[in-house]
Amino acid sequence: MARAISTKRKAVFTVAAWIVALIIFFPILYTIITSFKSETEAIAGFNMIPSGTLESYAEVQGQYNYFKPFMNSVILSVGSTLLALLIAVPAAWSMAFSPTRRTKDILMWMLSTKMMPAVAVLFPMYLIFRNLGLLDSRIGLTVMLTMINLPIVVWMLYTYFREIPSEILEAARMDGASLWNEIIYVLTPMAVPGIASTMLLNIILAWNEAFWTIRLTATNAAPLTAFISSFSSPQGLFWAKLSAASTLAIAPILIMGWFSQKQLVRGLTFGAVK
Repeated sequence: MARAISTKRKAVFTVAAWIVALIIFFPILYTIITSFKSETEAIAGFNMIPSGTLESYAEVQGQYNYFKPFMNSVILSVGSTLLALLIAVPAAWSMAFSPTRRTKDILMWMLSTKMMPAVAVLFPMYLIFRNLGLLDSRIGLTVMLTMINLPIVVWMLYTYFREIPSEILEAARMDGASLWNEIIYVLTPMAVPGIASTMLLNIILAWNEAFWTIRLTATNAAPLTAFISSFSSPQGLFWAKLSAASTLAIAPILIMGWFSQKQLVRGLTFGAVK
């Protein structure tokens, strides 16, 4: 039987949750506010009241083409997510429904690759990309983002697939379903919440990736992360312009996250089948 929680305790938890949320969101809020200031106001000091000027946005749009890095970010994040799912769904299926004594070791090894500092493999990866002619290309960055996030995608899908009763798949096999029909027509529809939340999380991770996108691109495949870094120059940091560029870069992913938060929380919390 669930334990009752007093109204006072609920109020305390609610206030604490709002305080934590505001602390986490405050840097984003201040970046948005700073983007509506002039450069003089931005460097003057802490001030939460913007002048409301669109000068920084006009200068950002005048100096750079926002649409090109925006489309690069869309192509790279969506493309790497679809490619990761294409690889991860069969891999997670095999680990969830046909495990071996090495399955857990493989999963832990895949997860351990995320603990390695990216800078440790920067030099060999740069040489590989240079020799294959993949520097500053969408194909190269799509493959790189896929490899970076693939362990997380496999782990999440493995967790969701484990919650699906194996009896359902056995019934499909008894009805004559082939392996691919079993994955496509039986397993995938049942795991839609888990796959959707995995897709959303992977898109967000790929969209926010800055280390590799800045170092493996120049102009042609540069996404919004490189677009933001271009406002840091030897002459100094232009806070208002940098804030405007950052706001333009995070706005699409914030909007997507806002409208898909229920699906994301549902998938991450409840998994595929309950």
